[in-house]
Amino acid sequence: MLPLLLVLLTGATPAVSASGDGCRAGCPLALAAYYFSAESNLTFIASLFGIADYTKLLPYNPDIADPNYIVTGYRVIVPFPCSCLGLPADPASTFLAGSLSYTVSGGGETYGDVASQFANLTTASWLAATNAYPAGKLPAAGKIDVNVNCSCGDKRVSRRYGLFLTYPLWEGETFSSVAEHYGFSSPAQLELLSRFNPGLDGASGKGIVFIPVKGNSLSGGAVAGIVIACIVILIVGIWLYYRQQKMRKAVSLSSPEDSVQLSKASQTEGMKVDRSIEFSYEELSDATNNFSMEHKIGQGGFGSVYYAELRGEKAAVKKMDTKASHEFLAELKVLTRVHHSNLVHLIGYCVESCLFLVYEFIENGNLSQHLHGTGYEPLSWTSRLQIALDSARGLEYIHEHIVPVYVHRDIKSANILIDKDFRAKVADFGLSKLSEIGTTSQSLPSLRVVGTFGYMPPEYARYGEVSPKVDVYAFGIVLYELLSAKEAIVRSTEFTDAQGLSNLFEETLSMPNPKEALQELIDPRLGGDYPIDSVVKVAYLAKSCTHEEPRMRPTMRSVVVALMALSSKDHELTRGQD
Repeated sequence: MLPLLLVLLTGATPAVSASGDGCRAGCPLALAAYYFSAESNLTFIASLFGIADYTKLLPYNPDIADPNYIVTGYRVIVPFPCSCLGLPADPASTFLAGSLSYTVSGGGETYGDVASQFANLTTASWLAATNAYPAGKLPAAGKIDVNVNCSCGDKRVSRRYGLFLTYPLWEGETFSSVAEHYGFSSPAQLELLSRFNPGLDGASGKGIVFIPVKGNSLSGGAVAGIVIACIVILIVGIWLYYRQQKMRKAVSLSSPEDSVQLSKASQTEGMKVDRSIEFSYEELSDATNNFSMEHKIGQGGFGSVYYAELRGEKAAVKKMDTKASHEFLAELKVLTRVHHSNLVHLIGYCVESCLFLVYEFIENGNLSQHLHGTGYEPLSWTSRLQIALDSARGLEYIHEHIVPVYVHRDIKSANILIDKDFRAKVADFGLSKLSEIGTTSQSLPSLRVVGTFGYMPPEYARYGEVSPKVDVYAFGIVLYELLSAKEAIVRSTEFTDAQGLSNLFEETLSMPNPKEALQELIDPRLGGDYPIDSVVKVAYLAKSCTHEEPRMRPTMRSVVVALMALSSKDHELTRGQD
């Protein structure tokens, strides 16, 4: 989200108390995460921090594609200097904060009113403690000090971090949820968070979360990555030797070239399979009645999928031809090292006779079937919003929270699975690649243009440019599908007349009254049972995701924030109607 090398750890700390924290010096730069509400705009936010031109905020917020349209709940990043200040009543009691000047408008304005203008970055009690004016007696037209707490790090905890983001918790947010949002959950990571910010491990809905966003040396993740890489190399070497010996005896490849291809691909990909179960061909055959049609539940571009019960667990078995070795290895590599509740779980694999991947069984089919197929009840608006949020979280995880990051390259409604509780999981990682920002399929032959027509952005379809923004574009098409239940390529009754779903929505959103025009595109099976304001916001979010310029598209993290805000608002509206 920031134009920096982010080392996104999270911590929670209360606002500095009246006793001060005993600082001796500040630091030239800190960042504040300003919660964008329906009443906000960039000019107002910039003025609060003494920034004359709101465009100076844009380099810190590259996800903002249109300054005139920012979704509620987005965190606008604002730079400010972090100083060591003293309390008016006790100058020896010092604290770290950005000192801002606020002009009271008069008319009985209170410290609480001022605090609300700063979106929880300060509080009424803190304003009272850091100003000479008593509460209830603010000057009619004078100025008061507004101190936004900040952090310059703590060398006793770690010398690596010097730049921090001041992140105020809002209702529904907790220390744990913020940690989970940024992908940090191990005991060591949580201990580091607590040591950076003692006091609010169990905080909920209030308090300040300091997020270190830049390191002065190798991050802990980088060091861990180097150690893991060494271990993986050793494991892979042993595994490859064992696999090659076994494959010579058990695998009936269609040609010697295929055997070489699989061996070379495995060495290139650096597979790590220690978390997956290796099944035998006999076991998979028995569980699927020799891969009979009665057990077949799906057909994809790289193989067939069968239902099975293996070792007491329901499973889906993908049977792939050995010519799909690159796709097999890509998916095996991703899903043996990436684990998230919104990504399909890989149980195991088999390389006897054919190539097999064994996944958890997802009971409710895929999103495409629910939107475009028959035999399914219409999805409610609440379910559609939850499915969008779940899918976005899965993509955010592979884009932001693992090293190296991955690009899925085949996001579409058919690759979003729906479980019995109507929660979504992203599936089919056979085309996934390590993110190679700015590269092309011409410069990297392995990054050939693959995917599904209708979901591919212009820069990828034309030039093979691969970046996480490829997935963002495809996700925007999925949002349009959720709104309209139309296919990615919309065809009229005549086969020759076809139009991309993104073009159809862009034409609608450019009309004089887009809200009214948009209702003509909404899935009629919803029966009008949806909040039109939320529908409009999702449509504009999808438009932002499908922007022709990759750099103008938001990150998946920003998409998650936008959908979380919409989901929370819709939940409150629904609860109010009960």
